[in-house]
This record gives sequence, C-alpha cells and structure tokens, in this order.
Amino acid sequence: MTPEQAAQRPPITLIESEADTLADLAFGIRARHPNVSRLLLEEIDRADTLSAEDMPGDVVTMGSTVEFAVQKTGERRTVKLVYPKDADIAEGRLSILTPVGAGLIGLRIGQSISWPDRNGEERLLTIENVTQPD
Repeated sequence: MTPEQAAQRPPITLIESEADTLADLAFGIRARHPNVSRLLLEEIDRADTLSAEDMPGDVVTMGSTVEFAVQKTGERRTVKLVYPKDADIAEGRLSILTPVGAGLIGLRIGQSISWPDRNGEERLLTIENVTQPD
C-alpha cells in the first residue's frame, strides 16, 4: 500500500479481542495468501480498539450483517462478516480472510474505502447499513 492509499483510508475501530484473533488469523495465512494477510494486518495496525461493550452499533465487527455499495458498478451487497470456518458465500456469509471482508472490518455506516478486489483492482466500497448479531 502506498502512503497515498493509506492516507485515503478512513479511520476504523476494532473490538480489542477481535483484533488479536484477526492478527493470529492473518499471520496464519501469510504463506498461502500474502496479500490478504498484509492488508488485514495493516488494517489492524492502524485501527483504534475498544472493548466490545464500548463499540458503537454502527461499526462493522465480526458477525455483523453489512450492506455496502460498490461505487464503480453500483452493485449493492449484503453479507454477514464471519470467521473462515463459518464462511459460505452462497448463504451470504463472507470470510474476514477475503479481500472484501478485510476491507469492511471496522468501518462505520457512511464511510467509504478504496480497497482491492481479488484481482487487485481498487474498488470504492461504501457502508450503507450495519446490523449487529443478537
């Protein structure tokens, strides 16, 4: 990531315990998926962290259902952000260890982020709604 890209990324907030778990996951996939690992670690590194109790409800956390738009295409998607073992894209459960999953974590409603897809093409993702798990 260039310094210009980093400067364009919005502030994000992670739950402290999730940040630790996500860092472990990112280190674990470093050899097989170096780009996703690097992107996720960069996000963890720049994030503010809060306890789960202090986390605002409009922030994307693990288990959140997220509605977002892809600005270039106008595509709108609704996914639940999950750990890899629970992922099933046909059921709308997106792994945190995908490029888009790593880009969504920690964002708030109304925020946008320029983020690479699986092919490395930058896409502007905008969070439209966040629903927390019950």
